[in-house]
Amino acid sequence: MKRRKITFAGTMLVLAAFILGMLLPKAAMTQGWEKPAPPKNFKGVIKLDVRDSKPDWGPWIPKKVPAGAPNVLFVLFDDTGLAAWSAFGGRISMPTLDKLAANGLTYTQWHTCALCSPTRSTLLTGRNHQLNGMAAITEGANGFPGASGYIPAECATLADVLRDNGWATFWLGKDHNVPEQDVAPGGERKQWPLQMGFDRFYGFLGGETNQWYPDLVEDNRFIDPPYSPEQGYHLSKDLADQAIRMIGDLKASNPSKPFYMWFCPGANHAPHQAPVEYIAKYKGKFDDGYDAYRKWVLPRMIAKGILPKGTELTPFNPLPPNIANPGDYVRPWETLTTDEKKLFSRLCEVYAGFSEYTDIQVGRVVDFLEKTNQLDNTIVIYAADNGASGEGTPNGSVNENKFFNGYPDALSENMKYINELGSPNTYEHYPTGWAAGFSTPFQMFKRYSFAGGTADPLVISWPKGIKARGEVRNQFHHSVDIVPTILEACGLEMPKEYHGIPQWPLSGISMAYTFTAAPDAPTQKHRQYFAMLGTRGMWEDGWKIVALHAPLTDKGNFDKDEWELYNVETDRSESKNLAKEHPEKVDKLVIVDISPRKYPERNIHTRVISQMLSINLETTSSRTEIERFLETRITEERIRMFILKNLYYKMPGKLAWRLNIEAISQSMDLLFDKISAESQYPGAALFIRGGKSDYVADEDMELIRGLFPQAMLKTISGASHWVHADAPEELCFILSSFLEKECKFSG
Repeated sequence: MKRRKITFAGTMLVLAAFILGMLLPKAAMTQGWEKPAPPKNFKGVIKLDVRDSKPDWGPWIPKKVPAGAPNVLFVLFDDTGLAAWSAFGGRISMPTLDKLAANGLTYTQWHTCALCSPTRSTLLTGRNHQLNGMAAITEGANGFPGASGYIPAECATLADVLRDNGWATFWLGKDHNVPEQDVAPGGERKQWPLQMGFDRFYGFLGGETNQWYPDLVEDNRFIDPPYSPEQGYHLSKDLADQAIRMIGDLKASNPSKPFYMWFCPGANHAPHQAPVEYIAKYKGKFDDGYDAYRKWVLPRMIAKGILPKGTELTPFNPLPPNIANPGDYVRPWETLTTDEKKLFSRLCEVYAGFSEYTDIQVGRVVDFLEKTNQLDNTIVIYAADNGASGEGTPNGSVNENKFFNGYPDALSENMKYINELGSPNTYEHYPTGWAAGFSTPFQMFKRYSFAGGTADPLVISWPKGIKARGEVRNQFHHSVDIVPTILEACGLEMPKEYHGIPQWPLSGISMAYTFTAAPDAPTQKHRQYFAMLGTRGMWEDGWKIVALHAPLTDKGNFDKDEWELYNVETDRSESKNLAKEHPEKVDKLVIVDISPRKYPERNIHTRVISQMLSINLETTSSRTEIERFLETRITEERIRMFILKNLYYKMPGKLAWRLNIEAISQSMDLLFDKISAESQYPGAALFIRGGKSDYVADEDMELIRGLFPQAMLKTISGASHWVHADAPEELCFILSSFLEKECKFSG
């Protein structure tokens, strides 16, 4: 046999290994060099021969849920005041909600943070919104502890705890707690749903989306909608389909495993979009106007027990002119023209149809649970995240994005689309008057610390766990109380340490005591603060103070703000200011300091929307949005939505915004070849009136000509626009609706 030749290098390697083995302490070898240390709770016996060993599967077997553990279905709507839905006395028919209310409890004093991202963060973690880093929406994040837009590791989520204890966790629909810069295919995914305790996600990451052509994400990837509106697609329907499929898949393979499902439809946030047959159901039902609606709905709310007898209406425009935000002004109905009344009524009809259609889709999920004998032990929570939205401005809009761009609506332009409202061709939002109407009887609406911004519908049904049927509960509670309630109902507690990180205590208390309490039993909650975009409030044992301060106005005299005082036990609508009668109460509640002096995470701020949305975020990526867009599969709808989203850029401190020349030039230069090669809808359009557009400053005209070398822009003889010669007709129509100018073709 041939002997191997031992080289000098080989000899030295063996010698080094021998010396290293002699020098290493035995403890080091047993902790990783020889074998892994078994888990601390391993009770088996490990011998050299497996036949002499005893296995123990305990450390690897998932936790068993407590006996009789319930499912949880949490349905969370958007932008809905207390006076909108039929279960609370409103005019919008909600048959699924009505059924649940008749089979459970209706809460009359449940409050939120007055804005979506902040409220949703409290429902994720059970901590106050600024502890979650969500002082405002994620698009308004800033570099401060309470406003970063990042949920800290000290705030483990409800889904984390439930999943670790044996529940399947599903999230469908809206998120809006992902940092804005991470809402992209190449974004950081640490704060996406699957990394926040959820097994599955199907929905959209931002604050809103087109209901016909949504920006969909499935789990950790962007996807296209499964079919088109022409084939019957609508996001609310799709979410219900996916919810039923997730539950069915779970029960088919693991029938004993309970689930937690957070179902967050795009409704009732703009764009208000719904099938025509649901919009038609409300034809003429809001022709009496929002002034009359408030007077009609108040006695109905009192009769249902939602409000106490003697509750009074508050004025439409309660803030003094030197404080009020002009964009939140409510125009008296009697001052409107005939066309304005027609338009405003139609905008509300679309909103109502959108809401009812989505409720019907929720009903499909509830019906599935009932047919599969799961509803009896399912806690169904049905709520909304903040008051009705005033983002439609005093005049309403066929395109809600104009609000975020600070661009005014023209009645003549809006009237052109009155018969298309709710369709894929519009992105509509009703005027502030309907926001105030659906927030009856309170002052103001979304974004405000008055009850108009914070008082929201809540119904809880649990046939097995709640004996009461069709009763109201008048205890004061807040969105931070939902997580403790679910944990108690499931027999769990929030851990004091999670993944080695000490946890901040829950900010809320459990509402489970209300399941067996009398309707007017004393609330066990004693204090709750409110802070949103410069507005502030504090509730304590039935008394509430609110600072007279409007959001998004850049009026920041916080130390000089006047405080109003209300006894909400006897004055639910906050109509009687008692500050002069009880100055000691005001002093006491103001001393409960909600400023950065005591709570660094609660930095008070107010900014106009252009300032709030134009803060530069420091990120780890230098990629532009167009570069992120190019990572996705190019489709006609993605082209359209990308250009629409990047049409304007923000000019802090100015009302008139200008075309986002940089984004559009990137779009045209970088997309032109790819669009032409991969899409049957090549080209895009830029509109400039007569060379001196209202949208583009004169000094930018030469810059524009030089920025579009591939776009082949040219002037139409006798026309007032620049267009791309290959612009598709549909894209041209959509862009012209945004720019309020007629689109014409060249070539």
